[in-house]
Amino acid sequence: MPILSKSSSALSTDPPSPPRAHDNSDGAAERRLREAEERLREAIEELQRRQRRVKGLQPPCDHADESCVANAIGNLCQSFLLSYGVRVGIGILLRAFKLVRGQSYASLLDLKQLVSEKDLIVREEACRVGLLFGGFTGSYHALRCLLRKFRKKETPINVILAGSVAGLSILALHDSSRRRTLALYLLARLAQCAYNSAKSKNKFHLWGSHWKHGDSLLFALACAQVMYAFVMRPESLPKSYQDFIQKTGPVAAPVYKAVRDSCRGGPVDVVALSAYLSNRKGSSSVKMMEFPSIISCSIIHPNTSSCLAHNANAASATFRKTFPLYFSLTFVPFVVLHLQKFMESPARTCWNAMKAAVRSTTFLSAFVGIFQGVICLHRKVATKDHKLVYWVAGGTAALSVLLEKKTRRAELALYVLPRAGDSLWYILVNRHLLPHIKNAEVALFCMCMGGIMYYLEHEPDTMAPLLRGLIRRFLASRISNPGSASNRNSSYSYLQTLDAIKKPKLQDNRDTSTSASEKYNLEAIPGL
Repeated sequence: MPILSKSSSALSTDPPSPPRAHDNSDGAAERRLREAEERLREAIEELQRRQRRVKGLQPPCDHADESCVANAIGNLCQSFLLSYGVRVGIGILLRAFKLVRGQSYASLLDLKQLVSEKDLIVREEACRVGLLFGGFTGSYHALRCLLRKFRKKETPINVILAGSVAGLSILALHDSSRRRTLALYLLARLAQCAYNSAKSKNKFHLWGSHWKHGDSLLFALACAQVMYAFVMRPESLPKSYQDFIQKTGPVAAPVYKAVRDSCRGGPVDVVALSAYLSNRKGSSSVKMMEFPSIISCSIIHPNTSSCLAHNANAASATFRKTFPLYFSLTFVPFVVLHLQKFMESPARTCWNAMKAAVRSTTFLSAFVGIFQGVICLHRKVATKDHKLVYWVAGGTAALSVLLEKKTRRAELALYVLPRAGDSLWYILVNRHLLPHIKNAEVALFCMCMGGIMYYLEHEPDTMAPLLRGLIRRFLASRISNPGSASNRNSSYSYLQTLDAIKKPKLQDNRDTSTSASEKYNLEAIPGL
C-alpha cells in the first residue's frame, strides 16, 4: 500500500496550488512591513527622547487625563479591591463547600451562616492582602512619576528604584514566615527571568536545560526537601504549610513524632502513642517499644492491615478533602480578574474550572498515595528506619506531577521551590551556618521586586506568562504599554492610521466586541 500511494502521487499531474504560495508571499510581506513599522516606532521614540534631553524637558507620564496623585490613588484602590475580592471570594466558596459537605443545603441561602464573622474569618487577612497589592501598585506609580520629574529622564534605574521601594508594602503581612516564603518565591522567579534573558542572548545556559522533563525534575527535588523537612524537621516549615500537609495526609501527628524519634535513635513517647492507638480498631495487638528500630505499618495505619488498601483510601480521601480548595483557587480568581470573559461564557468558565480542579486534585491524591506506598514498601524490605527514606519518598511521589499539564509543571516547581528554600534557610540558620538577620526577607523582597519590574518593562518575554499577566492585571496594564495615549504625537498617529487602513474589518470587529462587553469591565467604572 505505501508503494501504491507513492506511485499514484508521482503520476499526479495537478499543478501546485498558487493561492498557497500567494498567501505565503503575503505573510512574508506583512511580516517585513511590521518589522519596518517597529523600527520606525523605535526611531521616533529615540528622537523624542533626544529632543526632550536637549530642551531639558522631563519625559511625559502615562496618564495624560489625570494628575499623578489621582493616578496613584486610583491604581491603589483598584488593586486593593481586586485582591480583597479574590481572598473573600475564595473564603466564601470554601465555606459553601463545607456546608454542602455537612448536607446543610438550605443554609447556603442563609447569609448569617454563609458569611458570618464566626465561621468566615477572612476580613483581616483579606485587608492585609489588599494592602500588599494595593500599596505596591499605588506607591509604584507614584514613585515612577516622582523619579521622572526628579531625574528628568526615563531609564531602567527608575523602574528598579520604584519597584524596590514599593516592595516595602510586604510589611502589610504580619507573619514573617509568609513574608519569607513570598520573597523566596520572587527570588526563584527573578532567577528564571535572568536565566531566560541570558539564554536568549547566548550568554549562558545550564546543562540539561533542554530536557523535556526538566521542570518535573526540579519539582521532585523541591518536594523531596519539603517532605523530608515535614517528617524530620517540621519546625522549619511555616505552620500553615505543616497543617495543610498534615490534614491532607492519612498519618496522625503522634505517629510522625514517633518516626522522628526512632530515626534519631531517641526514646519514643509510648504514652502518647498508646493514647492515639486506643481509639483505633484492630490496634490492641500492636506491640510498642521505647527504642524501636523502625515504626511498623501496623502503627502507621492501624485501621487496616493491608498497605494497598491504606494507600488507596488515602488517595481517595485526599481527593475529597482538597477538591473544594482547588476549585475555589481556580474559579474565583478567574471570575474576579477576568469578569468580561466570565460574563460572556459562564458555563464554559465553570467547566474549565471543574476540569482544572479535577486534574490538580488527582495529581495531589496520587502524590499522597505514592508517598505512603514508598514508606510501606521500605518497611517490607528493611528492619531499620533512616531519615533519607522520606527524602526519597518525597522525590518519588513528585512523579505524579506528570498528570498535570506541561505548562503547569514549571509553575508548581517554582511554587514548591521557595518552600524547600525556606526550610533549608531555617536549618542552616539553626545550625549557625548562616547569620540570622532581622527582617532579611523584607530586603530580599524589595530587591526581587526591583528586578521583576525591570524584566516586566524591558524584557517581558523572559517572564512566565502567568506571572506577567497577573502583575500587569494588578498594575492596570498602564506600565506595560509603551505606546500610551499621552505619548502618541502626529508621527506615531500616522503609524496607527496605517494599521487602521490595512485592517478595517478587524478593527470594526474589535470595536463591536469591546462595546458589547464594556459594561462588564471593572476598569470602566469611575474610580476603579
